[in-house]
Amino acid sequence: MRSLILLLTAALLPAADLTVDHVSVAGRDLKQMQAHLASIGIPSEFGGPHSNGATQMAIASFPDGSYLELIALQTNPDQKALAAHYWSKQMLGDAGPTGWAVRSPDVALEAARLRTAGIVVGAPTRSGRRRPDGKQLDWETARVGEEPNGTFFPFLIRDFTPREARAFPSGKPSAPGYSGIKYVVIAVRDLNASIKRYRQAYGLSAPVPQDDGTLHVFAGTPVILAAPVAAKPWIAKRIEQFGEGPCAFVLGSDKNQTTKIHWLDEKKLGWHLGVF
Repeated sequence: MRSLILLLTAALLPAADLTVDHVSVAGRDLKQMQAHLASIGIPSEFGGPHSNGATQMAIASFPDGSYLELIALQTNPDQKALAAHYWSKQMLGDAGPTGWAVRSPDVALEAARLRTAGIVVGAPTRSGRRRPDGKQLDWETARVGEEPNGTFFPFLIRDFTPREARAFPSGKPSAPGYSGIKYVVIAVRDLNASIKRYRQAYGLSAPVPQDDGTLHVFAGTPVILAAPVAAKPWIAKRIEQFGEGPCAFVLGSDKNQTTKIHWLDEKKLGWHLGVF
């Protein structure tokens, strides 16, 4: 009966609310990643190891509740768990931007809506981690699409423990100088096919070309698609190395408002991070 109710309700739902929960940046050495982020003025806090025995994380959190997760190998990771991790290639290859998640108050309901739209959704998976202060955090996630988790489509996440405890380890934003995660730039092989899939999944209007047609922005959402072009050969190289997925993130700022993304120092950071 619950399955029938979910299906009928999902069919009546409008397009999903793509509110960014967090974005993930993958690498091998967590302390080094934190130092690089600090070098451009964005502090982060150690968040603790994940329960998978392979990864640990640090977090740069923002006033709107979104956060940037630095995810890397534990000191002595469980090799079997590491090999099975959907981002193992990205961590071992210091990929930088790797995945993203959207908040979902009801994972089962949103999964039903997506399935009604013809999108594959994985079964919910329960996970968690223990903060350095000993507080246990628990949540569930669900993969959307057939690609590795949170790469082409964002994965869904819902907390069982208070979300504020996950987003704000110290009880407040660690990086209050920026409003939050504003855009996720996703590198795709086939722009037209990718646009079609996003519109199918989320009921979106056609995206607006920006940056001389290099970037395609879905208005009112955090989604920007970027296809390989001669002007940006690094996008093609990234897709070849890591597949489709986030290739850059953009933070929001209340200061120095412009109509163009300002890219921070890539040489210091080691990956693409912008401000708008």
